[in-house]
Amino acid sequence: MSSYKSYCDNELFELVKRNDAKAFAILYDRYWNKLLVQAFLKLNIQEEAEEVVQEVFLNLWRKRHGIQLKKSFHTYIASVVKYETLAKLGKQKEKKALENNSKLYVVEDNSTSEWVDYELLREQIETTVQCLPEKCRLVFRLSHDGGLTAKEIAHSLNISHKTVEAHMTKALKALRKSLANLFIFLL
Repeated sequence: MSSYKSYCDNELFELVKRNDAKAFAILYDRYWNKLLVQAFLKLNIQEEAEEVVQEVFLNLWRKRHGIQLKKSFHTYIASVVKYETLAKLGKQKEKKALENNSKLYVVEDNSTSEWVDYELLREQIETTVQCLPEKCRLVFRLSHDGGLTAKEIAHSLNISHKTVEAHMTKALKALRKSLANLFIFLL
């Protein structure tokens, strides 16, 4: 298996097409974390990102004989994850729309101004998070949306624990400042 590690991705994929499970395992190991981060950045839910990447690899193995690479394996697998992630986002939006429709009936029992305040708060948080630098945003989402500890984030992103703490401090400081401005506006 160690000799396979020197093979390029396209060579490994050709071996996969010939039912070589070891070559498949090498590609899986090379791309799992990268594809997981790619899916997570769009989905913001760790479990769903893992489902997307797992499904992509399962389909890759199932359909290996019929797949023709037009460019590199990297381009192919990244595109497949991108489209699967977009499909998952579409399903999420449909689900949220249904939930929002059912919540509207509950919200009518509460004051409209409370609902508007809640929506403003939620939008402000999302806007602030989107404005964070990419790495800082990723660390914040892995922590708050993915439920990972600082140690787990440091390990998965291959960065130090101190760097994770610094990113979290920066994100939380930005959120505090942003939300303080919103509260002043609301008052």
